[in-house]
Amino acid sequence: MEKAILGKKIGMTQIFDDKGNVIPVTVIKAGPCTVVQKKDEQKDGYKALQVGFEEQKERRVNKPKMGHFKKAETSPKKYVKEVPLKNVEEFEVGQEIKADIFSEGDIVDIKGTSKGKGFAGSIKRHGQSRGPMTHGSHHHRGPGALGAVDASRVFKGRALPGRMGADKVTVQNLKVVKIYPDKDIILIKGAVPGPRGTTLLIQEAIKKKIG
Repeated sequence: MEKAILGKKIGMTQIFDDKGNVIPVTVIKAGPCTVVQKKDEQKDGYKALQVGFEEQKERRVNKPKMGHFKKAETSPKKYVKEVPLKNVEEFEVGQEIKADIFSEGDIVDIKGTSKGKGFAGSIKRHGQSRGPMTHGSHHHRGPGALGAVDASRVFKGRALPGRMGADKVTVQNLKVVKIYPDKDIILIKGAVPGPRGTTLLIQEAIKKKIG
């Protein structure tokens, strides 16, 4: 992987191609990101870039983090993410990474946090069927029997009610439809994880597959 950038989901819209076909796209504010630190194999045992995204007020940053940003000669950042890249030597500490690191037609993977649904029942969470809705039934939307009698416990992995969503999600093989470098905007075909305002990691696709 040689390309990556942090961004923020703005929302979804649609555009038209040259033939008049409608293309649903997600609008992402991609960068600018600043290289805060470089990791190399000799010192750290692996190659990676530590990048920062979005400005942060100095009073909201503790002294160790502030020293880390000052060493990189950059302003404090709200989000800091480590990205494993093969071509780390091509970047310098303090360098800005902008949306034009990608090109129209590139295939990317996008990582983010899915929408949180709160506490959900087994029907909404796992797609289970409900019970009879007749007057005499005492089982409508409950999870049903929970396990073996002899074991006297509920087995691990049982599909039960619980917290739904707010999970780390990666959507693979999405196409970059349009780039506006002057506005740091990237249009991605299809949907990406999370609600509006979610911080995303856009990276070069690991398993490139155009369907």
